Amino acid sequence: MLKKPKIVIVGAGSAIFGLSMLKDAFSTKELWGSELVLVDIDKAAVEKVTVAANRINDQLKAGYKISSTTDRLEALPGADFVIVSIAVDRMKMWKKDFSVPQKHGVPHVLGENVGPGAVFHTMRNLPIILDICKDIEKYCPEALLINFTNPESRLCMAIKKYTNVKVVGLCHQINAGIDIVSTLTHTDRKYIDVKAWGINHFTWMVDIRDKRTGEDLYPALIEKEKTYDSSYEKLSRFIFRHYGLFPTSGDDHLGEFFPYAHEMISKEGYDFGKYEQRRQDVVKILEGIINKDVAIDSNLIKPSGEKAFNIINGITNNTNELLESINLPNEGYITNLPDDAIVEVPSIVSGNGVNGLALGKLPRGIAALCKTQIDVQHLVVDAGVNGDRNLVVQALLTDPNVPSADAAMNIYHELMEVNKPYLRQFSYDSYD
Repeated sequence: MLKKPKIVIVGAGSAIFGLSMLKDAFSTKELWGSELVLVDIDKAAVEKVTVAANRINDQLKAGYKISSTTDRLEALPGADFVIVSIAVDRMKMWKKDFSVPQKHGVPHVLGENVGPGAVFHTMRNLPIILDICKDIEKYCPEALLINFTNPESRLCMAIKKYTNVKVVGLCHQINAGIDIVSTLTHTDRKYIDVKAWGINHFTWMVDIRDKRTGEDLYPALIEKEKTYDSSYEKLSRFIFRHYGLFPTSGDDHLGEFFPYAHEMISKEGYDFGKYEQRRQDVVKILEGIINKDVAIDSNLIKPSGEKAFNIINGITNNTNELLESINLPNEGYITNLPDDAIVEVPSIVSGNGVNGLALGKLPRGIAALCKTQIDVQHLVVDAGVNGDRNLVVQALLTDPNVPSADAAMNIYHELMEVNKPYLRQFSYDSYD
C-alpha cells in the first residue's frame, strides 16, 4: 500500500479557501486516510474550519487524521505537500492599491496582479511567503509547495529565484475563458477542450476543440463572435480580433495588462461588496456544518474547481492526469519566452511530479506583451526581496500601465508610505 501523504494547508482559516480545500480533500477518496493539518494565524477561524472538517470526516468515515495549529512550525515537519493561500490585510490594502494610482492619473481597472498597485501587493506578500519557504527548507525540504497566493507569477518567481523549495502555482481563471467560448459558440462548457499557455491571467487559447468529436471550434468562435452582443467581454474580443488568439482570463483580469482597458471596461474596480456577501454565505455553510444544519451529501462534497488535491493525488497515485493550467518555471515549454519566466501551461501530473507540456512559440505580438510583464515581475521581485527602492521605481516606470514619470514617482512615494507597516525589508530611516 502506498504511504498516505501529510498535507499542510496554510491559510485554512479563510472561509472560502478553507471550505474549498475541505470539499477537495473529501471528494478525493484516493487520499482518505492521509494526514491533514490546518494552519492559520487566526485561531478562532481555523478552529471553526477544523470542527467542520472533523464532522465531515466522521460522517463519511474518511479516516483523515485532522489537526490544526496557529504555528506552522508545528505543522511542517514531515509534510509531503504544503498548500498556501495567504494575504496581508487583503481587502483593506487592495483598496489602496487601486485608489492611489487612480488618484495620480492611472486609469487602471483592477489593481491586483498587474500594474502599479500590484507592485506593492507583491512586496507585502513576499516576506511571509519567503519565511514560509525558509521553514519548508528546514522542516520538510522535499515537500512540494502548491501556491494559490497572488500575484501568482511573481511569488512563484521569487520562490524559484531565492529559495530551494519546489513550487507550482494554481489559478482557476482559465474557467472564465472556457465559459466565454461556451457562450459565444453555444457549446456546453463540459464539451470544450482548451489548450492555453502564456503567463498567469495572460494565457492564450491556442487550441479549442469539441471533446466529443475533436472538431476545431475556432472557426465557429470566429464567426459567432462577430455578431454576438457587442457589450459582452468587450476587451477580450477586441484583443482576440487584433492578436489572433482568444485570451482566457475574462475582461477584468485581462484589463490589468492593457493601459487602454478603461476605454472598454469599467474603472470601478473589484466588487468588494459582492465578495463580502460571498464570504458571509460560505461562513453560514461552515456554521451549518458545525451545527449539523447542513447535510454532508453530494451537493456539499464535490470538487471546488481548484486543483491542489488533483496534484497531490496525481503524484501520490501516479494518475497521469492532464490539468489545464499550472504555473511552472519555463523549462522550454514556451520557446520564445525567457527560461527564467514562470509560465502557465497544461501539465501532466504523475509519480514523476508535475511536468508541463512543451507547446512551442506564442505569436510574436503576444510574446512581446508577455515579455514586458516578465521583466516587470523580475524588477518587482528583486525590489521586494532586497528592499531596493530604485528597483521599485524602475518597476513602476517599466510598467506599461504607468503613463508618466510624475505619476510613477507620486505613486511610489504615497504607496511606500501607506505600506510602511508591511514592508519590513525596506529602510525607512531616510529616503528620497
